[in-house]
Amino acid sequence: MRGHGTPVQHRAAFGSNAGGPAGAAPIRRRLWRGPLTLPAVRPMLSGMSRPTSIALIACDVFESELDRFAADAPLIVHRRDLEIGLHDQPDKMRVVLQSEIDRCDALEGLAGVLLLYGLCGRGTAGLRAGRHPLVIPRAHDCITLFLGCRKQFAARACGRCYYYTPGWNRARRVPGPDREVKVREDLAGRFDEDDIEYLIGVERETWGHYDRATFVDLGTKDAEAEADYAASCAGWLGWGFERIRGDETLLRDALSGRWDDERFLVVPPGHLIAHSPDERIFVVKDPGSPG
Repeated sequence: MRGHGTPVQHRAAFGSNAGGPAGAAPIRRRLWRGPLTLPAVRPMLSGMSRPTSIALIACDVFESELDRFAADAPLIVHRRDLEIGLHDQPDKMRVVLQSEIDRCDALEGLAGVLLLYGLCGRGTAGLRAGRHPLVIPRAHDCITLFLGCRKQFAARACGRCYYYTPGWNRARRVPGPDREVKVREDLAGRFDEDDIEYLIGVERETWGHYDRATFVDLGTKDAEAEADYAASCAGWLGWGFERIRGDETLLRDALSGRWDDERFLVVPPGHLIAHSPDERIFVVKDPGSPG
């Protein structure tokens, strides 16, 4: 994960850690059921009607945070968790996400299909809304959602900070000794030892761009243990360590249907998500438009 000025998350040199049989979508399925209405929910500023139910498709990096917010998110009636690492292969990510979006066409009465993703190596650019509006935060990657908004991400201006969160820690996709162990396990049997050492060396070189492990705390049950883990990684790497309080506003508003245009793109049915090379990050594309 990169700091300010390099918004696209660092990709591991070794591809996705999705695992599983070839061609299988790396999906963890969950279902939330709750009331389909709330007494008062701020109407979406896109001009759509007040949200009554939302389908959620989320990266598993948010597992701890979503578990914490579940009781306060009664609009979420359908949830799919996809494994961390899809952004390593953006084209594959797009196919997997589009398949999950299409599955939501069978659901009735949705105000929208919410993607808890950012641009993620452009893996979300080109996705098409089906029967229901498609909603995505205006973010380059997940760190914006942990910090609360694009402005807060930019304000940190920490180009040498590597962000640690519970989800990234669990997946062992953060710099540290366990990352090297996992890489060796993933590559064993596919490469000889010299090649493995070379690839690990490449990974270490990317770590050389950073000098601080920054743990983002959103008050999850595992925050203490995961902050300690990030600190231990920093010690092993010879980096500084800091623990900062994240901002849950963007995540909570996403789950509550508070989708204002400044922070979210709402894509009408049948239209596409397109990348915008400015602060908007995303724009709506008409399916009949060129390019």
